[in-house]
Amino acid sequence: MQSPKEFCEDEYRDYIVYTALSEVEKNDERKKILQQLAAAEHKHYTFWSSKADGYKPHVNRLVIKFIVLLRFLFGLMFTLKLLERHESEVIKGYKSYLLKLEGEERRKLEEIIKEEEEHESYFMSQIDETVVKYMSFIVLGLADAIVEITGVHAGFLGVTSSTLIAGVAGLIVGFAAAISMASAAYLQAKHDVKRSPMISAITTGASYICAVAFLALPYFLTHDMIYAFTGSLILAILLTAAFTFYGAVINDKSFSREFIESTALIMGTAAATFLFGEFLGDFFGIKQAVSLF
Repeated sequence: MQSPKEFCEDEYRDYIVYTALSEVEKNDERKKILQQLAAAEHKHYTFWSSKADGYKPHVNRLVIKFIVLLRFLFGLMFTLKLLERHESEVIKGYKSYLLKLEGEERRKLEEIIKEEEEHESYFMSQIDETVVKYMSFIVLGLADAIVEITGVHAGFLGVTSSTLIAGVAGLIVGFAAAISMASAAYLQAKHDVKRSPMISAITTGASYICAVAFLALPYFLTHDMIYAFTGSLILAILLTAAFTFYGAVINDKSFSREFIESTALIMGTAAATFLFGEFLGDFFGIKQAVSLF
């Protein structure tokens, strides 16, 4: 079981973090929410400090600066959700400690537990961020690009030994697919009053084409098809891990399960398209001809 000092450190750190985030927040409504969260955490810290003989923890300022950097890079909602991922364990610890208390102290801790369970999730639900609003379109663009372009590159392993041709083919296919996906996102968003069709289309298309360029890069850095494909596959898995982790944090889902499923889909697509490309290359006898080119 955690001690009051550990609870005190946790609440004090959260208080400092929310205060730091409120100081850099430009949006008045979000600033107010962060200030409310900071006030709640300070109240919780005061309670646990009294149980720990007035203990005042030390907070590493570099950690605070790193969290503020995360906020600027990935948005406020992601940062808050990431901070709150340990909250269920904290609440379990509070409930265990509750058995030791009686009277007014027990009532205060019950109130703290209620706030931890309800208030913070309520406050965070009031935060409206563009990046979260269009997250589904970003993920759509990235996920589709990774699967499709990895499939294209794998297919070309069986057709040509030219990394230049495979890389250019991936860019061409990706560019056409980005336009198609952007158009589909535009039509989908027309039926959603909360999202702009134009922003949805641009978000989907831009994330798609960025992923395509990222995955094609190894093909322009080496003349070895195996090295190029391996490098592109590693980049695909890293990119998948990044957006899967972001989505898991925002949507309170399991990262490992989502990542394993996405990686399995990428590998399965790569294997299937490689075999199909190998078959076409042998059937039409074009592998040797393209390689000579």
